[in-house]
Amino acid sequence: MKEWYKDWFNSEYYHKLYFERDENEARQFIDKLLQHLSPKPGSLMLDIACGRGRHSKFLASKGYDVTGIDISGESIVYAKQFETDHLHFFQHDMRLPSWINYFDYAFNFFTSFGYFNTRREHDDAMRTISQSLRPSGLLLFDYLNVHYVEDRLVHNEEKTIGETHYEIHRWHDEKYFYKKIILTDPKLDAPFAFTEKVAKFSLGDFTDMLSFQKMQVTEVFGDYQLNRYDVRKTPRMIIVAKKA
Repeated sequence: MKEWYKDWFNSEYYHKLYFERDENEARQFIDKLLQHLSPKPGSLMLDIACGRGRHSKFLASKGYDVTGIDISGESIVYAKQFETDHLHFFQHDMRLPSWINYFDYAFNFFTSFGYFNTRREHDDAMRTISQSLRPSGLLLFDYLNVHYVEDRLVHNEEKTIGETHYEIHRWHDEKYFYKKIILTDPKLDAPFAFTEKVAKFSLGDFTDMLSFQKMQVTEVFGDYQLNRYDVRKTPRMIIVAKKA
């Protein structure tokens, strides 16, 4: 498949579908996470695949120096209106080199990984992320729990947001989850479709990718209340890893 995320993440319909919704859960999760991690005031933080910057803004409001990166140029243009001396945004592909030994913390929220076509590309992204952290820096991956999703996959769904109607079809194979989204809107001449693809990475996969970059998994949580991870029973796989 081509790099579907480049066009889809730039689409207004992507943001309507995923982000024009109640943000209380996201804020509560980040609040709980910060309480657990206890970063020092002014800590340097990297928000990987930051989108339009809603989580970066929230982190910066807590007194941290935050940099958000995203592959979507339009999302970064939107986010830049919120920049301050302690909040910065850059268009950047996570597979490509960037900062070296700079950040205290790096975050990848809400399954914003696993989009690439090959394992090598994911390893490239993991290397870039690891290199961006200072020694003993912490990385958090918030990823779907593959086995939980397999057991509960909703294959067909429809929803209407404003004047936009979304027809959603989900399926999976051995390596990926797929989601085809067919949308209709009065502004469009004809229905438009995108197909998302997310890799089925297990805890073992992440442990291997991280250890190869000299990072060690220290904690794994299973939901946004930071309860214990269970391979079958919890919806998320929230991994904390420390750089050597």
